[in-house]
Amino acid sequence: MDDFSVATLAAAAGLGTAQVHVRRVGGGPAWASDDGRWISPASLIKLPLAVAAAQAIVARRLRWSTPVPVAAANLTANDAASPLEPGYRSRVDELVSLMLQRSDNVATNVLYDVLGRERATAGVHALGFRRTFFRRKLSGAEPLIDDPQATGRNSFPAREAVALLERLARGRVPQASRLRAILATSYWDVKLSRGLATGDAFAHKTGDTDAVSHDAGILRLAGGGMWAIAVYTDLPSSDELDRCFGAFMQALRPHLVAAASSAR
Repeated sequence: MDDFSVATLAAAAGLGTAQVHVRRVGGGPAWASDDGRWISPASLIKLPLAVAAAQAIVARRLRWSTPVPVAAANLTANDAASPLEPGYRSRVDELVSLMLQRSDNVATNVLYDVLGRERATAGVHALGFRRTFFRRKLSGAEPLIDDPQATGRNSFPAREAVALLERLARGRVPQASRLRAILATSYWDVKLSRGLATGDAFAHKTGDTDAVSHDAGILRLAGGGMWAIAVYTDLPSSDELDRCFGAFMQALRPHLVAAASSAR
């Protein structure tokens, strides 16, 4: 298995010129196919934003129980039902859980206000994720949310996604166990999850728009071995493309099993 093989598997599965990063947690094999072009992270920006929230907790700027009112200005469409309505009094822990588990856009926008996008960006830069930027709030549909503080497009490259996930798996980001537990309850098991085997566990986050479709997470194989995986495509989200993600994982998984076995 090598970088070329990863690219070949992705293309054969129907993912086009996907940016793919696969890294064994704790060291060992790492494969990538990445031409370096910018691809919108879509809802995967919620992953580093959750880490920024955890940083604020550790620094005691916030508590998980800190109450947070939901402002009408942060409302936008969601793909799953949300309890967040104007005047609703949420908490930081609920906002982070909704953001990661159900990909709630309103929760994300509220956290942008609570954390401050510049401060949150500085926080993840301090962890080494220097190409990650929180620049604008999320919109679940047209028209785009009114965001006077927007400074451009959000950024969270696939290579930083896999690095963050690997560190999250090893407990090397703030509140790692709590964030992993939330990711393990993802509501959207429709992409890479389709190619997993019985007994595998995948703690992950998806990202979808009418222009991109992604999946990234921490995979624990049923027979042992843990991997961080990030797959970014610049293809529009669809049920057909979701099946392509599953086909890619199904083709990739035997190589992960073989690599895990040889490492024992």
